[in-house]
Amino acid sequence: MKLLFLLLLLCHISSPVKHTLKFFLTASSGIPNVPELVSAAVVDEHLAAYCDTNKKIVEPKQDWMKKLLENNPRHLEWYTQECFKIQPYRFKAKMESFKQRFNHSGGDHILQRMYGCEWDDETGEENAFIRYGYNGEDYISLDVNTYTWIAPKPQAVITKLRWDAEKARAKCNQMYLTQICPEFLKMYVAFAKSFLLRTDLPRVSLLQKSPSSPVSCHATGFYPNRAMMFWKKDGEEIHEDVNIRKILPNHDGSFQMSADLNLSSVAPEDWRRYDCVFYLSGVKDNIVTKLDKTVIRTNWEKPSDMTIPITAAAVVLALIAATGFTVYKWKKAKSPPPPPDSSSDLTEKLDPSSVDEHRKK
Repeated sequence: MKLLFLLLLLCHISSPVKHTLKFFLTASSGIPNVPELVSAAVVDEHLAAYCDTNKKIVEPKQDWMKKLLENNPRHLEWYTQECFKIQPYRFKAKMESFKQRFNHSGGDHILQRMYGCEWDDETGEENAFIRYGYNGEDYISLDVNTYTWIAPKPQAVITKLRWDAEKARAKCNQMYLTQICPEFLKMYVAFAKSFLLRTDLPRVSLLQKSPSSPVSCHATGFYPNRAMMFWKKDGEEIHEDVNIRKILPNHDGSFQMSADLNLSSVAPEDWRRYDCVFYLSGVKDNIVTKLDKTVIRTNWEKPSDMTIPITAAAVVLALIAATGFTVYKWKKAKSPPPPPDSSSDLTEKLDPSSVDEHRKK
């Protein structure tokens, strides 16, 4: 078991750095006081830009994105066209099409799209994706190896057959996903290098809800998210009575994680034999925190550095500001829906002239 953990640690530490660019679009029908379309661009899980059809303005959400758009008016114009002219028209048509597929004549409905690409800045490997969702459930997605569509629902089969037959659609999708999107992503990474490629050390605290609860070693505020945390006893890594929680994003773009240690069978005088170890990729020295009862913070102290956990989906939902319609619709689903990055819609095909304009910007 110890050898397996070490191998997993080494694999995680040595994993290549991958950058991602994702576009989220969410349209609504039948919901009052909600924008018809909400759009967002997310770079490496950071909300970079936002727009909706009510505000009629592209809002950069990072300082680097604001500077990039100020320095590149044509790129700002691309966002403006996508947000307020191209996508609203296409989504309105597709909403009606999807409603017909499901025999929905009225009521409130949600149409979502997620598309984008990823790039490994060490190996140069690139990947891309397009996914669609309707009312909080997967509807159809693109197989980027064959540029044909995958229909998980019977209602999507007609859409799949029609889209598969449209060779111009496949060509435009391929051009966008393999050329335009990677160009955008590489431009963003180069421009935001000091932000995206930074290294921030965390604040590490020992937390405990009650005297009988496990002690949680909590690290927050670190960046990037290539990190590991584990407990040691007498200098040796342990796995029994340890629960390592997944890494979560913070509101400020940094990350947090915890490792819980159950001490119910450990005598108080033996606590000093335990250490919490935090490793951050790119940092030479680990952060080691000795288990000391005097420094443990309890639940009643309301620790200020205990950042409220949010998921990647919540990051995207936050950008939807005052709408709340995505949560509303998802609550009505029979089963928990996937986050926005697992549902999407690249509904209308990109015509060649539009793709050419994308490349110019």
